[in-house]
Amino acid sequence: MKLLSRAPRRLLIFPLDLALAALSLYVAAVLRFDSIFPADWATSYGVKPSFTILALAVGTRGIVFLAMGLYRSLWAYASVPDLVLILKTTVVSALCVLAVLIFHNRLEGIPRSVLVLDSVLLFLLLSFRSFSWRLFRDMYFARRARGGRRTLLIGAGVTANRLVTELRPNASLNLLPIGFLDDDAAKQGAHLQGLPVLGRIDELDPILTAERVEEVIIAAKLSGSVIRQVHRICETRGIPCKTVPPLTEMLSRPDIGKSLRKLSLEDLLGRDVVRLETAGIRKALEHRTILVTGAGGSIGSEVCRQLLDYDPKQIILFERAETPLYEIDYELRKLTLERRLNVQISCVIGDIRYPEMLRQVFRENEVHTVFHCAAYKHVPMMELHPDEAVKNNVIGTINVADAARDAGVERFVMISTDKAVNPANVMGATKRIAEIYVQNLARATDTRFITVRFGNVLGSNGSVIPLFQKQIEAGGPVTVTHPDIIRYFMTIKEAAGLVIQAGVMGQGGEIFLLDMGEPVKIKDLAEDMIRFAGLVPHQDIQIHYVGLRPGEKLYEELLLAEEGIEATRHEKIHIANSRIMHLPTLLAKIKELEDAANRGVRHDIDHVMSSLVPEYRPVSPMALPPEKDHSNNPVTEKQTNATGQ
Repeated sequence: MKLLSRAPRRLLIFPLDLALAALSLYVAAVLRFDSIFPADWATSYGVKPSFTILALAVGTRGIVFLAMGLYRSLWAYASVPDLVLILKTTVVSALCVLAVLIFHNRLEGIPRSVLVLDSVLLFLLLSFRSFSWRLFRDMYFARRARGGRRTLLIGAGVTANRLVTELRPNASLNLLPIGFLDDDAAKQGAHLQGLPVLGRIDELDPILTAERVEEVIIAAKLSGSVIRQVHRICETRGIPCKTVPPLTEMLSRPDIGKSLRKLSLEDLLGRDVVRLETAGIRKALEHRTILVTGAGGSIGSEVCRQLLDYDPKQIILFERAETPLYEIDYELRKLTLERRLNVQISCVIGDIRYPEMLRQVFRENEVHTVFHCAAYKHVPMMELHPDEAVKNNVIGTINVADAARDAGVERFVMISTDKAVNPANVMGATKRIAEIYVQNLARATDTRFITVRFGNVLGSNGSVIPLFQKQIEAGGPVTVTHPDIIRYFMTIKEAAGLVIQAGVMGQGGEIFLLDMGEPVKIKDLAEDMIRFAGLVPHQDIQIHYVGLRPGEKLYEELLLAEEGIEATRHEKIHIANSRIMHLPTLLAKIKELEDAANRGVRHDIDHVMSSLVPEYRPVSPMALPPEKDHSNNPVTEKQTNATGQ
């Protein structure tokens, strides 16, 4: 009795299915003979054998029903796979019935057409039984939902289809799907789950009026520019605009209706979900000791978090700022406990400008991979302190790279910036020199030295996003340097994931370029953030243009003209050709640069940096070159890319 009480309620339908099996055989016989007891059967066996045949057939069918798992499906969500299972079960049970009748010598006198009709009828009866509840359920809840908010779905694909399935029976959400918008020409005028595709996405504005739409849900992967346009139209009309999580995330959720959320800044950027080759990364990093410099920074800390996914032996957090180091150390230790990971977390308060400290860390640990994330990155600050930029970004990188080489580290991954291309500021020039050193060092050692170059990271420390948020919270104004300034953004998680991916892919000496997606005008970003706060740009919050800062450009590039580009097996990672220099000459020039930095004379520093990086042209904000066409980028068709980190 206890076992029966635990049995799924779906098993209660088993007696009904046995009755349907008997009914199908009876109807098949009636259709063939106009009687369940035809004369030839009665003559040969009498009445009793006919009941024997019925019992054998129904009993065999019942055993097959249970064995094939016919009662694992949920009626409320009956679909094509359930129909296929019913078909398989019907065919297998028919073959089993045939075998049983032969074994019991009961097949003689039974026309084959009876068995065929029996199977066809049983399939129809079981299908009706399974789908009748879903049909009733959908019609019932559709009637209940008629009073819900009229909801328009952007996109008419797999995600939208599943969303409609979830919304209809979920009365608590109070949403009534009325149709779709989709740019696919083949879908125009079509219907999905009985709802029409009303038009293209660019027809949103008039359709909102014509269909009396009260809510919009984005249920498709759209570009950032399209999402921003949809958001602005909805914002202007006061219509809520929501979105759903990525399909991969939806598949793990039992109720996606409850996961609907408001648009975020990441949605407005329209970044694709990053596909990482996790098996290859795990193979390269599992049970290894990994050192991360700048572990307390935005990128460094996220690299550390994602490294936990690949089960390394040890993560060494190297950071000179005490508080950020404490915070990431605490967070990682907590994560290892929660996820029951066997990963050792080690902290080192240190400075990459001190080579002996670095050598000691490498001596005491068998470091396999280094992610060099430590750097000075703020352009205006480095314009004021070029000597410190050289000491940290150039000499510090050399110290870490040399220590890694001497210790026999297998991989060294340096994070660079788009500002290293045709640099107009000290920060970019110092990162370009560090790139050149790491590239050339790769030719003289077994350590795989790899550079990863990318631009802005959404929400990183010191980036424009936190600044705008603070200004909006303070009531404005929001300060933008120039109305035409353009930047490219990626999320911190995306950047860190691609850094790890590129580091594993590299063979040594490459500069990997990350696909930065579509450009975003900083002015438009500021306006969107103001709207996100429920305010009106230029009315509730003013936007002031304060002029370009020292060393700042309107547009940034990821690639020098002479570098060229190569594709990789990952669609978001590309390779730039390396600049080869005679290593002794390079070392001599770097020594000159270090001496100039120690003297602290800006003119001398610029002079030596220009000899190392001929394309370095310090630009005053008052003497910007003419704007150039930035519609074609060697990484992506629209990308010229913008300031980084």
